[in-house]
Amino acid sequence: MGIQKHFKAFHDTIKLGRKDDAYASAREKDDSIKEAIKKTFDESGYPVVDDFIQGSLAVHTGIKSRDTDFDIDRAIVIDSADAPENPIEPKRKIKDVLEKRGFTNVRIKKPCVTADYKALDLHIDFPVYKRSGTDYKLAVGKAGSSDENKEWADADPKRLEAWINDDSSYLGSKRDKHDQFRRLVRYVKRWRDHQFSEDVARKIYSIGLTVMIKDCFSPSFDQDGKPCDATALSQTLTNILSRGYFIQQMEEGRYRVKVALPVNPWRDIFDGSSVNTGTQLFNKLSRLRKKVDQALAENDEIKQCRILNEVFGDEFQVPDQKNESKTRKAAFATAGCVGTSQGA
Repeated sequence: MGIQKHFKAFHDTIKLGRKDDAYASAREKDDSIKEAIKKTFDESGYPVVDDFIQGSLAVHTGIKSRDTDFDIDRAIVIDSADAPENPIEPKRKIKDVLEKRGFTNVRIKKPCVTADYKALDLHIDFPVYKRSGTDYKLAVGKAGSSDENKEWADADPKRLEAWINDDSSYLGSKRDKHDQFRRLVRYVKRWRDHQFSEDVARKIYSIGLTVMIKDCFSPSFDQDGKPCDATALSQTLTNILSRGYFIQQMEEGRYRVKVALPVNPWRDIFDGSSVNTGTQLFNKLSRLRKKVDQALAENDEIKQCRILNEVFGDEFQVPDQKNESKTRKAAFATAGCVGTSQGA
Protein backbone atom coordinates (compact mmCIF):
# COMPACT_ATOMS: atom_id res chain seq x y z
CA MET A 1 0.00 0.00 0.00
CA GLY A 2 2.91 2.39 0.68
CA ILE A 3 1.92 6.06 0.72
CA GLN A 4 -1.72 5.20 -0.04
CA LYS A 5 -2.23 3.86 3.48
CA HIS A 6 -1.15 7.25 4.86
CA PHE A 7 -3.57 9.06 2.54
CA LYS A 8 -6.32 6.72 3.77
CA ALA A 9 -5.47 7.48 7.41
CA PHE A 10 -5.47 11.20 6.62
CA HIS A 11 -8.84 10.93 4.90
CA ASP A 12 -10.37 8.97 7.78
CA THR A 13 -9.17 11.66 10.21
CA ILE A 14 -10.63 14.66 8.37
CA LYS A 15 -13.83 13.30 6.79
CA LEU A 16 -17.25 14.18 8.17
CA GLY A 17 -20.62 12.73 7.23
CA ARG A 18 -24.06 13.71 8.46
CA LYS A 19 -24.58 10.30 10.07
CA ASP A 20 -21.24 10.33 11.92
CA ASP A 21 -21.45 10.09 15.73
CA ALA A 22 -19.44 13.31 16.04
CA TYR A 23 -22.25 15.09 14.23
CA ALA A 24 -25.12 13.73 16.35
CA SER A 25 -25.77 16.80 18.53
CA ALA A 26 -25.55 19.18 15.56
CA ARG A 27 -27.98 16.95 13.64
CA GLU A 28 -30.49 17.01 16.50
CA LYS A 29 -30.27 20.80 16.75
CA ASP A 30 -30.75 21.13 13.00
CA ASP A 31 -33.88 18.96 13.11
CA SER A 32 -35.31 21.00 15.99
CA ILE A 33 -34.68 24.36 14.32
CA LYS A 34 -36.13 23.08 11.04
CA GLU A 35 -39.42 22.22 12.74
CA ALA A 36 -39.59 25.66 14.39
CA ILE A 37 -39.04 27.36 11.02
CA LYS A 38 -41.75 25.24 9.42
CA LYS A 39 -44.22 26.28 12.12
CA THR A 40 -43.39 29.97 11.71
CA PHE A 41 -43.61 29.85 7.92
CA ASP A 42 -46.96 28.05 8.09
CA GLU A 43 -48.32 30.73 10.43
CA SER A 44 -47.02 33.41 8.01
CA GLY A 45 -48.94 32.02 5.04
CA TYR A 46 -46.14 30.41 3.07
CA PRO A 47 -45.80 26.83 4.32
CA VAL A 48 -42.59 24.90 3.73
CA VAL A 49 -43.07 22.41 0.90
CA ASP A 50 -39.59 20.91 1.04
CA ASP A 51 -36.29 21.13 2.86
CA PHE A 52 -32.96 19.47 2.20
CA ILE A 53 -29.32 19.48 3.19
CA GLN A 54 -27.11 21.01 0.53
CA GLY A 55 -23.40 21.64 0.26
CA SER A 56 -20.62 19.23 1.21
CA LEU A 57 -22.76 16.94 3.38
CA ALA A 58 -25.14 16.39 0.47
CA VAL A 59 -22.34 15.37 -1.91
CA HIS A 60 -20.26 13.50 0.70
CA THR A 61 -17.23 15.77 0.69
CA GLY A 62 -17.57 17.19 4.21
CA ILE A 63 -14.53 17.66 6.43
CA LYS A 64 -14.15 18.33 10.11
CA SER A 65 -13.52 22.00 10.77
CA ARG A 66 -10.13 22.86 12.23
CA ASP A 67 -11.87 25.06 14.82
CA THR A 68 -14.25 22.17 15.71
CA ASP A 69 -17.30 24.01 14.32
CA PHE A 70 -19.90 21.89 12.55
CA ASP A 71 -21.48 23.47 9.47
CA ILE A 72 -25.05 22.89 8.36
CA ASP A 73 -26.43 24.17 5.05
CA ARG A 74 -30.19 23.60 5.22
CA ALA A 75 -32.37 24.72 2.30
CA ILE A 76 -35.92 25.84 3.04
CA VAL A 77 -38.37 25.71 0.11
CA ILE A 78 -41.76 27.42 -0.23
CA ASP A 79 -44.21 27.32 -3.11
CA SER A 80 -43.92 30.16 -5.62
CA ALA A 81 -47.67 30.76 -5.43
CA ASP A 82 -47.41 31.47 -1.69
CA ALA A 83 -44.08 33.29 -1.65
CA PRO A 84 -44.05 36.96 -0.57
CA GLU A 85 -42.90 39.48 -3.14
CA ASN A 86 -40.16 40.67 -0.80
CA PRO A 87 -37.50 37.89 -0.56
CA ILE A 88 -36.16 39.35 2.70
CA GLU A 89 -39.43 38.67 4.55
CA PRO A 90 -38.98 34.89 5.05
CA LYS A 91 -35.32 35.45 5.91
CA ARG A 92 -36.38 37.78 8.74
CA LYS A 93 -38.68 35.03 10.04
CA ILE A 94 -35.75 32.62 10.16
CA LYS A 95 -33.62 35.23 11.93
CA ASP A 96 -36.31 35.61 14.62
CA VAL A 97 -36.51 31.84 15.13
CA LEU A 98 -32.73 31.47 15.46
CA GLU A 99 -32.42 34.33 17.96
CA LYS A 100 -35.21 32.90 20.11
CA ARG A 101 -33.48 29.49 20.07
CA GLY A 102 -30.18 30.77 21.46
CA PHE A 103 -28.17 31.33 18.30
CA THR A 104 -25.73 34.23 18.23
CA ASN A 105 -24.31 36.40 15.46
CA VAL A 106 -27.50 35.92 13.44
CA ARG A 107 -27.15 37.75 10.12
CA ILE A 108 -29.24 38.08 6.98
CA LYS A 109 -26.58 37.74 4.31
CA LYS A 110 -27.12 38.05 0.59
CA PRO A 111 -27.63 34.32 -0.16
CA CYS A 112 -28.85 33.03 3.22
CA VAL A 113 -29.41 33.53 6.94
CA THR A 114 -26.37 32.53 8.96
CA ALA A 115 -25.81 32.04 12.68
CA ASP A 116 -23.69 30.32 15.34
CA TYR A 117 -24.62 28.12 18.30
CA LYS A 118 -21.57 28.17 20.54
CA ALA A 119 -22.75 25.47 22.95
CA LEU A 120 -22.49 22.91 20.14
CA ASP A 121 -19.73 24.54 18.05
CA LEU A 122 -22.38 24.80 15.36
CA HIS A 123 -22.53 27.16 12.38
CA ILE A 124 -25.72 27.08 10.34
CA ASP A 125 -26.81 28.57 7.00
CA PHE A 126 -30.43 28.71 5.84
CA PRO A 127 -30.98 29.65 2.17
CA VAL A 128 -34.63 30.15 1.20
CA TYR A 129 -36.00 29.10 -2.19
CA LYS A 130 -39.35 29.42 -3.87
CA ARG A 131 -40.25 26.62 -6.26
CA SER A 132 -42.55 26.25 -9.25
CA GLY A 133 -42.44 22.72 -10.64
CA THR A 134 -38.71 21.97 -10.90
CA ASP A 135 -37.65 25.63 -11.16
CA TYR A 136 -36.06 27.23 -8.10
CA LYS A 137 -35.40 30.84 -7.24
CA LEU A 138 -33.20 31.90 -4.33
CA ALA A 139 -34.11 34.69 -1.90
CA VAL A 140 -31.24 37.14 -2.45
CA GLY A 141 -30.60 40.28 -0.44
CA LYS A 142 -29.37 41.55 2.91
CA ALA A 143 -31.45 43.20 5.62
CA GLY A 144 -32.07 46.78 4.56
CA SER A 145 -31.27 46.10 0.89
CA SER A 146 -32.72 48.51 -1.64
CA ASP A 147 -35.15 47.09 -4.18
CA GLU A 148 -32.45 46.74 -6.86
CA ASN A 149 -30.29 44.65 -4.49
CA LYS A 150 -32.91 42.10 -3.52
CA GLU A 151 -34.61 39.55 -5.76
CA TRP A 152 -35.79 36.01 -6.22
CA ALA A 153 -32.82 34.92 -8.35
CA ASP A 154 -32.47 31.88 -10.63
CA ALA A 155 -30.86 28.91 -8.91
CA ASP A 156 -30.69 25.15 -9.39
CA PRO A 157 -29.50 23.49 -6.16
CA LYS A 158 -30.81 20.03 -7.03
CA ARG A 159 -29.12 19.89 -10.43
CA LEU A 160 -25.87 21.15 -8.93
CA GLU A 161 -25.94 18.32 -6.39
CA ALA A 162 -26.77 15.82 -9.14
CA TRP A 163 -23.90 17.12 -11.31
CA ILE A 164 -21.38 16.66 -8.50
CA ASN A 165 -22.74 13.20 -7.62
CA ASP A 166 -22.88 12.02 -11.25
CA ASP A 167 -20.44 9.20 -12.05
CA SER A 168 -21.73 8.33 -15.53
CA SER A 169 -18.63 9.65 -17.32
CA TYR A 170 -16.27 7.25 -15.54
CA LEU A 171 -15.32 4.04 -17.30
CA GLY A 172 -14.91 0.80 -15.40
CA SER A 173 -15.27 0.88 -11.60
CA LYS A 174 -17.43 4.00 -11.34
CA ARG A 175 -17.95 3.83 -7.59
CA ASP A 176 -14.23 3.48 -6.85
CA LYS A 177 -13.42 6.43 -9.08
CA HIS A 178 -16.13 8.62 -7.60
CA ASP A 179 -14.95 7.73 -4.10
CA GLN A 180 -11.45 8.82 -5.14
CA PHE A 181 -12.85 12.10 -6.49
CA ARG A 182 -14.52 12.76 -3.13
CA ARG A 183 -11.29 12.02 -1.27
CA LEU A 184 -9.41 14.48 -3.46
CA VAL A 185 -11.97 17.19 -2.68
CA ARG A 186 -11.49 16.58 1.04
CA TYR A 187 -7.70 16.68 0.72
CA VAL A 188 -7.75 20.01 -1.14
CA LYS A 189 -10.26 21.57 1.26
CA ARG A 190 -8.07 20.65 4.24
CA TRP A 191 -5.00 21.95 2.34
CA ARG A 192 -6.81 25.27 1.85
CA ASP A 193 -7.62 25.53 5.56
CA HIS A 194 -3.98 24.82 6.46
CA GLN A 195 -2.21 26.96 3.86
CA PHE A 196 -4.24 30.17 3.76
CA SER A 197 -5.01 32.83 6.33
CA GLU A 198 -8.55 32.60 7.67
CA ASP A 199 -9.56 35.73 5.77
CA VAL A 200 -8.32 34.41 2.40
CA ALA A 201 -9.54 30.84 3.02
CA ARG A 202 -13.11 32.14 3.40
CA LYS A 203 -12.89 33.50 -0.15
CA ILE A 204 -11.65 30.23 -1.64
CA TYR A 205 -15.09 28.69 -1.75
CA SER A 206 -15.51 24.95 -1.31
CA ILE A 207 -17.94 24.77 -4.23
CA GLY A 208 -15.33 26.44 -6.45
CA LEU A 209 -12.69 23.86 -5.49
CA THR A 210 -15.21 21.04 -5.93
CA VAL A 211 -16.21 22.16 -9.43
CA MET A 212 -12.57 22.49 -10.53
CA ILE A 213 -11.69 19.04 -9.21
CA LYS A 214 -14.80 17.48 -10.75
CA ASP A 215 -14.08 19.08 -14.14
CA CYS A 216 -10.40 18.07 -14.07
CA PHE A 217 -10.47 14.79 -12.17
CA SER A 218 -8.00 12.19 -13.44
CA PRO A 219 -8.50 8.83 -11.68
CA SER A 220 -5.49 6.68 -10.88
CA PHE A 221 -5.41 3.01 -9.86
CA ASP A 222 -2.68 0.37 -9.97
CA GLN A 223 -2.76 -2.81 -12.02
CA ASP A 224 -4.66 -4.59 -9.24
CA GLY A 225 -7.33 -1.90 -9.12
CA LYS A 226 -6.02 -0.31 -5.91
CA PRO A 227 -6.27 3.49 -5.69
CA CYS A 228 -3.23 5.75 -6.09
CA ASP A 229 -4.53 8.99 -4.60
CA ALA A 230 -1.20 10.82 -4.82
CA THR A 231 -0.97 10.22 -8.57
CA ALA A 232 -4.62 11.15 -9.08
CA LEU A 233 -4.09 14.36 -7.10
CA SER A 234 -0.98 15.31 -9.08
CA GLN A 235 -2.66 14.73 -12.45
CA THR A 236 -5.84 16.52 -11.39
CA LEU A 237 -3.88 19.56 -10.16
CA THR A 238 -1.98 19.65 -13.46
CA ASN A 239 -5.32 19.75 -15.30
CA ILE A 240 -6.69 22.51 -13.03
CA LEU A 241 -3.65 24.74 -13.52
CA SER A 242 -3.84 24.44 -17.32
CA ARG A 243 -7.64 24.52 -17.79
CA GLY A 244 -8.01 28.30 -18.04
CA TYR A 245 -9.48 29.03 -14.63
CA PHE A 246 -6.62 31.44 -13.89
CA ILE A 247 -6.59 34.58 -16.01
CA GLN A 248 -3.24 36.35 -16.35
CA GLN A 249 -3.43 40.06 -15.47
CA MET A 250 -1.45 42.92 -16.97
CA GLU A 251 1.05 42.65 -14.16
CA GLU A 252 3.17 39.52 -14.65
CA GLY A 253 2.55 36.77 -12.14
CA ARG A 254 -0.86 38.11 -11.11
CA TYR A 255 -4.10 36.18 -11.69
CA ARG A 256 -7.84 36.29 -11.31
CA VAL A 257 -9.69 33.03 -10.81
CA LYS A 258 -12.91 32.36 -12.71
CA VAL A 259 -14.97 29.18 -12.32
CA ALA A 260 -18.48 28.95 -13.78
CA LEU A 261 -21.29 27.12 -12.03
CA PRO A 262 -22.09 24.04 -14.14
CA VAL A 263 -25.85 24.68 -13.82
CA ASN A 264 -28.25 27.61 -14.00
CA PRO A 265 -27.52 30.53 -13.49
CA TRP A 266 -24.01 29.61 -14.75
CA ARG A 267 -22.48 32.48 -12.78
CA ASP A 268 -18.80 32.86 -11.88
CA ILE A 269 -18.39 31.28 -8.44
CA PHE A 270 -15.49 33.63 -7.66
CA ASP A 271 -17.20 36.74 -9.07
CA GLY A 272 -15.84 39.79 -7.29
CA SER A 273 -12.82 38.02 -5.81
CA SER A 274 -9.59 39.99 -5.76
CA VAL A 275 -6.43 39.53 -7.80
CA ASN A 276 -4.70 38.77 -4.51
CA THR A 277 -7.01 35.79 -3.91
CA GLY A 278 -6.55 34.46 -7.45
CA THR A 279 -2.78 34.91 -7.33
CA GLN A 280 -2.42 33.17 -3.96
CA LEU A 281 -4.63 30.29 -5.10
CA PHE A 282 -2.65 29.80 -8.33
CA ASN A 283 0.74 29.95 -6.62
CA LYS A 284 -0.21 27.66 -3.76
CA LEU A 285 -1.91 25.12 -6.02
CA SER A 286 1.29 25.09 -8.08
CA ARG A 287 3.32 24.49 -4.94
CA LEU A 288 0.93 21.72 -3.82
CA ARG A 289 1.40 19.91 -7.13
CA LYS A 290 5.17 20.30 -6.83
CA LYS A 291 5.16 18.86 -3.30
CA VAL A 292 2.94 15.92 -4.27
CA ASP A 293 5.26 15.16 -7.21
CA GLN A 294 8.24 15.44 -4.86
CA ALA A 295 6.63 12.93 -2.50
CA LEU A 296 5.91 10.55 -5.38
CA ALA A 297 9.58 10.71 -6.42
CA GLU A 298 10.82 9.79 -2.93
CA ASN A 299 11.81 6.23 -2.07
CA ASP A 300 11.07 6.39 1.64
CA GLU A 301 7.59 6.51 3.20
CA ILE A 302 8.67 8.62 6.16
CA LYS A 303 10.21 11.25 3.87
CA GLN A 304 7.07 11.17 1.73
CA CYS A 305 4.89 11.77 4.78
CA ARG A 306 7.10 14.64 5.97
CA ILE A 307 6.62 16.37 2.62
CA LEU A 308 2.86 15.85 2.69
CA ASN A 309 2.60 16.85 6.34
CA GLU A 310 4.10 20.20 5.34
CA VAL A 311 1.30 20.95 2.87
CA PHE A 312 -1.67 19.26 4.57
CA GLY A 313 -0.86 19.83 8.25
CA ASP A 314 -0.40 17.54 11.23
CA GLU A 315 -3.47 15.45 10.43
CA PHE A 316 -1.31 13.90 7.70
CA GLN A 317 0.81 12.07 10.23
CA VAL A 318 4.48 11.23 9.90
CA PRO A 319 5.24 7.69 11.16
CA ASP A 320 7.61 7.26 14.06
CA GLN A 321 10.85 6.10 12.47
CA LYS A 322 11.54 3.75 15.38
CA ASN A 323 8.39 1.84 14.51
CA GLU A 324 9.13 1.86 10.81
CA SER A 325 12.30 -0.23 10.73
CA LYS A 326 10.90 -2.10 7.77
CA THR A 327 9.74 0.96 5.89
CA ARG A 328 8.38 0.07 2.51
CA LYS A 329 9.76 1.78 -0.49
CA ALA A 330 7.59 4.14 -2.50
CA ALA A 331 8.42 2.22 -5.63
CA PHE A 332 6.18 -0.55 -4.30
CA ALA A 333 3.38 1.96 -3.72
CA THR A 334 3.53 3.55 -7.14
CA ALA A 335 4.62 0.64 -9.33
CA GLY A 336 1.98 -0.01 -11.95
CA CYS A 337 -0.06 3.11 -11.04
CA VAL A 338 -1.84 4.38 -14.08
CA GLY A 339 -3.84 7.55 -14.53
CA THR A 340 -6.98 7.57 -16.62
CA SER A 341 -8.57 10.63 -18.09
CA GLN A 342 -12.26 9.81 -17.79
CA GLY A 343 -12.95 12.84 -15.63
CA ALA A 344 -16.30 14.56 -15.27
